[in-house]
Amino acid sequence: MDVDLDSAELRIYERMADLPSAAWDGLLDAAATPFVRWAWLEALEHAGCVAPARGWQPCHLTLWRGGRLCAAAPAYVKNGSDGDFSRDWGWAEAIERAGYRYYPKLVVGVPFTPVTGRRILAAPGEDRTAAVRALLAGARALAAEAGLSSVHVLFPHGAEAEELEAAGMARRIDFQWHWLNHGWHDPAEWLKSLNAKRRHQARREKAAPAARGITIRTVRGDEIRAQAAEWARTVHRFYRANVDKLYWGRRYLNQAFFERVFAHMPEHLEVVAAERAGRLIAGAFNVSSATHLYGRYWGCHEEHPFLHFNVCLYHSIDDCVERGIRVFEGGAGGEHKESRGFELAPTHSTHMFLDPRLDQAMRGVLGAELSARGEAHRSWRETRRSAR
Repeated sequence: MDVDLDSAELRIYERMADLPSAAWDGLLDAAATPFVRWAWLEALEHAGCVAPARGWQPCHLTLWRGGRLCAAAPAYVKNGSDGDFSRDWGWAEAIERAGYRYYPKLVVGVPFTPVTGRRILAAPGEDRTAAVRALLAGARALAAEAGLSSVHVLFPHGAEAEELEAAGMARRIDFQWHWLNHGWHDPAEWLKSLNAKRRHQARREKAAPAARGITIRTVRGDEIRAQAAEWARTVHRFYRANVDKLYWGRRYLNQAFFERVFAHMPEHLEVVAAERAGRLIAGAFNVSSATHLYGRYWGCHEEHPFLHFNVCLYHSIDDCVERGIRVFEGGAGGEHKESRGFELAPTHSTHMFLDPRLDQAMRGVLGAELSARGEAHRSWRETRRSAR
């Protein structure tokens, strides 16, 4: 599919491997997370985690001018909502009950990754407003040509969501729990920032592993590089151990994926490793940038009180304080994080439906929801300030 948009040519790629990695990564800026790096997206496809048979048809949107990649967005045709964390099953049911078709849909985002980050990538010097509008026009044209119902951009930054809204999409907010670094100098100072009840709880929970002979450390850098394949297998075993316990657990990722990302982007990967009696008993797989830490997956081979909170939360909070990391996103969901120092943080998505009547109706729904959720966030902030 080739069309001209504002002097740039739109091209759709069904494989990341067909795109030059240096050109794609040359579009990344400070707001881009490691999850939109070429190596991460290509690993998902190379390992078969993302494929039409798995409910993900890649159709990456790119803009070229004079042989130069000037803008792009990772995009997929979806026949369901499994793994995109859009939380739109209610929409799908209501829309189809009303006589419309919701699936297939076009999703711009990162598979299996409910992490806020850049979604529309633009080369340095490019007009971002023009790039957003051009790629959105291309997404709409692709959706119309393929008979898709809608276009959804999932987990963009708030400012980018506003750009997409200005370009014609309807905006939605949801919430996660994020830990924010307010300039603490050491973990003890962070603990003092909690109220007395939560401070006592944190100290008691943080002491539990050592009382059982468990040590916890973060593996990163040269240690990851030196044993990349071994750590990839270890993380996969923990991942499997956890998802297989869950009623709604899904094996979205396989060992081949972990092996590929550990081999090709080790500088962004970390493992929080818990050991007891010389044996690795639990671990968390995290991804990092210069400013953010992203908690992704965890698993354990032994059950111990508060082990999950220490491996997935407390240890990395202390690490973020010591390293000056600004934000720790501990993953989607989990109201238990609030009592352990995390704050309610809005996440964003934007939506466009090709049928004008459906689009108008959904904009009304989203407008009312946006207002209600904005008020809920303001109320939470006020309650938190009062409780300090």
